[in-house]
Amino acid sequence: MDITLLASLAVIHIVALMSPGPDFAIIVRMATQQTRLTALYCALGIAVAILVHTFLSLMGISVMIQQSHVAFMVVQLIGSSYLAWMGYGALKSALTSIINKREISSAELSAQSQPTTTGLISSIKGFKVGLYTNLLNPKALIFFITLFSVLITPQVNNSTKIAAAILLFVLSLAWFSLLALVLSKPQVQQKLLAANTIIDLLVGIIFIAVALTIANNVVEQIMNTF
Repeated sequence: MDITLLASLAVIHIVALMSPGPDFAIIVRMATQQTRLTALYCALGIAVAILVHTFLSLMGISVMIQQSHVAFMVVQLIGSSYLAWMGYGALKSALTSIINKREISSAELSAQSQPTTTGLISSIKGFKVGLYTNLLNPKALIFFITLFSVLITPQVNNSTKIAAAILLFVLSLAWFSLLALVLSKPQVQQKLLAANTIIDLLVGIIFIAVALTIANNVVEQIMNTF
């Protein structure tokens, strides 16, 4: 087993995990607006999606998808559509909050420090949101293709490949679970309650910006074929 390679892989992946993006944004939204269990399931969904990306890259399927212009464009269109839809939902929630905004007394604010039953989603749906957010993000696909193309060469043995898959899954689950646990604390949720509208706006902007970037890449690919 190549420990040096695994260490390099871990460092790169940790940096990527901590970088702002759709995964980070959706965990923040889930942890501050949903129950702790739902946020943790969302973290698990993201980690499982990363595990899927890892296996697809190790088996060469991701490279095959990228090399097929039609298949890769379909993946990008599906991914950008999902991210745009998620972004629209977040922006709609923010705009609704702004329109319906009213003065809240300190007593009411304290009563709302925990997520209310209104607007809550199940833990299974939280898992699906995390799973689809990462799995349908073409940028994640490209990241893992690049990462494994550079570090996981044909000379790397199977034990190292399996260890790499487990390592990325554990690191992803640990990081996003930590965020979910910290941000879902009642004290933190209470402090961020007034900022929910801003969080929704930022999440919406991030998702739509990524979706537009992907859609623009698809348009450029189509134009280049003519």
